[in-house]
Amino acid sequence: MTSTARPREKLNAQPAEILRTLPAMGRLMLSARSGGATHERMGAVETVAVEAGAVRLSGACHDSRIDLACVADVVADRTSRMRERVLPRLECRDAAGETLFSLIGLDGLEPFDAALEGFGAGEALEPVQREAPGSGGPSEVPEDDLGARSFAAILASGEDVAIVIERPGLFQHWRGALPEPKPAMGFVNIMQPDFHLHLKAGAVAGWEREAEGPATILHALDAEGVRFGLALRGPAAAFAKVPDSHAVRG
Repeated sequence: MTSTARPREKLNAQPAEILRTLPAMGRLMLSARSGGATHERMGAVETVAVEAGAVRLSGACHDSRIDLACVADVVADRTSRMRERVLPRLECRDAAGETLFSLIGLDGLEPFDAALEGFGAGEALEPVQREAPGSGGPSEVPEDDLGARSFAAILASGEDVAIVIERPGLFQHWRGALPEPKPAMGFVNIMQPDFHLHLKAGAVAGWEREAEGPATILHALDAEGVRFGLALRGPAAAFAKVPDSHAVRG
């Protein structure tokens, strides 16, 4: 039985217990935003392991680590729609009530509500107004955009890379052969069936290059020269022609 009568509620259970229900919800999108980058993994969560203050989500389409010390509560929101379909979500929030990342139920309300049924009714919250995707930025991706140029160089290298997002409470990554980047609506888009990266034009002002054993890591820098959580990892050959990067200072 679905529960649109409770469109938005703070669940009365510990985050770890709520996250244990994810395999019962069907296909999920774990979406995290930071500094103009939106990093999304999509598919069924097959395994949830809770240990040492962390939750590890695993499966063919998921590989994420959640730091429970950062997650104060979890909100179930049933107000999002795509055409006629409800796309419910779990919002994992910090102590200030800010959303750290979201898990969106791609199979709709029925498996989402069935998985949460044992927790009972939560604390009712007012619906929130969400920012429209792509708002507040350029409508086109300039030819000289560093993010677009960088992914074009990696694609030309033919090397597999990992694309990582790390923000308070979450480490999530994807690894594979880079598809052709698609610019649209002011974003550089990397699109795979189980992974999307949407990188706002101008978000990356530089890369900080770091060696880690045989691998090279490029940390994205914003306009102030500060890392914002997006990183690329792979063999040095993958990044040989990526422009505007410098070595980490000792």
